[in-house]
Amino acid sequence: MNFDFLEDLAIPSWITGTISEIEEQIRVIKERDPAADSTAEALLYPGLRAVIAHRYSSRLYNAGHRAAARFICEWARSNTGIEIHPGAKLGRRIFIDHGMSVVIGETAEVGDGCTIYQGVTLGGTGKHTGKRHPTIGKNVMIGAGAKILGPVVVGDNARIAAGAVVLNDIPENSTAVGIPARIVRIGVRREGSQDLDQIHVPDPVEKDINDLKQRIAELERQLEKVKEEAEKR
Repeated sequence: MNFDFLEDLAIPSWITGTISEIEEQIRVIKERDPAADSTAEALLYPGLRAVIAHRYSSRLYNAGHRAAARFICEWARSNTGIEIHPGAKLGRRIFIDHGMSVVIGETAEVGDGCTIYQGVTLGGTGKHTGKRHPTIGKNVMIGAGAKILGPVVVGDNARIAAGAVVLNDIPENSTAVGIPARIVRIGVRREGSQDLDQIHVPDPVEKDINDLKQRIAELERQLEKVKEEAEKR
C-alpha cells in the first residue's frame, strides 16, 4: 500500500504518520506471526490497536493532557487486555503477540524491533522512585509470562525466556532464564534478526543438577579409592 497521495490532500502530518505506522505494524505482524495470513487479519490484532492507541495517549500525556491520555489508555486496556502507561516510551516495529495481560509501566522504555508475548510485565519493584521501570534495548524477545522489574537494562538482541523474572541488568546478545533470571548463553546475533524460539533454551536448574551429579560421582570414585588403599594396609 502506498499512501503518498495523502500528502496532496492537506491532511495533517500526524494522520499520515499514523497511517504509515499502521502499514509498518502490519508488515511486522505478517513477518513474525505465521498465523497472520492477510492484511485484514493483521488489522484485527490487539497488539496493533494497543500500540497505535499508545501513540495517541503518549502525545496527549507529553502535552500535559493527563486525563485524556489515561482515558485512551484505559480504553485500550479494556479493548485489548494490554495496559501501556501513556508515559512509557515505545520504539518502532514493536510486536505484541496475543498480548493479554501485558503491562508496561510509566517510565519503561522499549527499543525498536522488540517482540513481547502475552503475560509480560515491565514493572516496578515498589522501592524505586523516578526512573523505576525497565529499559529494553533493540530487537529483544520477551517470552510469555516473563517479568522484568525495576530500572534494569536489557541489552540489544537479548532473549528473556518464558516465565523468567529479571531483577538485574541483562547484557546484549544474551539469553536469560529462571527465577530469578540468570544468563545461560551469550552469543552474537545479527543486527535486526528475530530469534523467536521459546522452547530450545538452556535450563539452568538442569545444568546445576547435572553438575552436582558429576561432582557426587567424582567424590564417590575418590571415596572408593581411599577405601581400597585402606584395605591394603
